[in-house]
Formats: sequence, C-alpha cells, structure tokens
Amino acid sequence: MFSHIMVGASDVNESKVFYDAILGALGHEPGVIDEKGRCFYFTKVGIFSVSIPIDGEPVSHGNGSTIGFAAESGAMADAWHAAGLANGGTAIEEPPGPRESGVGKIYLAYLRDPAGNKVCALHRMA
Repeated sequence: MFSHIMVGASDVNESKVFYDAILGALGHEPGVIDEKGRCFYFTKVGIFSVSIPIDGEPVSHGNGSTIGFAAESGAMADAWHAAGLANGGTAIEEPPGPRESGVGKIYLAYLRDPAGNKVCALHRMA
C-alpha cells in the first residue's frame, strides 16, 4: 500500500544520526543524502525519508511530511488524484505526471486531504 513516508526536519544531518542509529538497530543500512539534502532509507518494500519542508516554512508536526501510496500505473495515480479532488482533496505541487529522481523515473500525484495532510500516489516506472 505505501511507497514511502517522509518526515520534516530542521536539520537533516542531525536527524540522519538519530535515524541511522534507530534504524540500524533494526538491521537497516545508513541513510543516503541526495543532491537536494534529503535523507533516504531504502528497503525492498518502501522508503523512509527525512527532508526540510519544501515550502520553506518552519518544521512542525506534519510540515514536511508526505504519506506516499504505491500505484500500479500512472493511470492509477491519475485516478487516485481525480478521486481525491472529487472527495474534498486539494491539488498541490506540480500536476500529476512523470518525474526524474535519484531513484529512477517515477510518476507522482500530490494532494492535501481535507485536514491538510500531504499525500502522494507514486508509480515506479520501468
């Protein structure tokens, strides 16, 4: 169901030390910092990541956080986005579509739910 979880941090390097320790205790490799300064922990079934908030606002509980749901195709991500808009969601970020990323080509769609939480549908493209 989930493709990734992202939490916000004021200091990604400080958070990396913490998450390297607690996730290392569970057998996971240390996080990898990408070119945008975000830290990623990759597993066979999903990704956990830490980032400063993209909107430039201060970190708060939830600001900088994204809940990512796995989509089997770009069309499914588009349907996810349309269903969200039709049921109280708000479009945010760029329109749904393919993106290049440090983890390969992906198809993304973003929304805010009625409570303001940031959610994403993600399809990993071949």
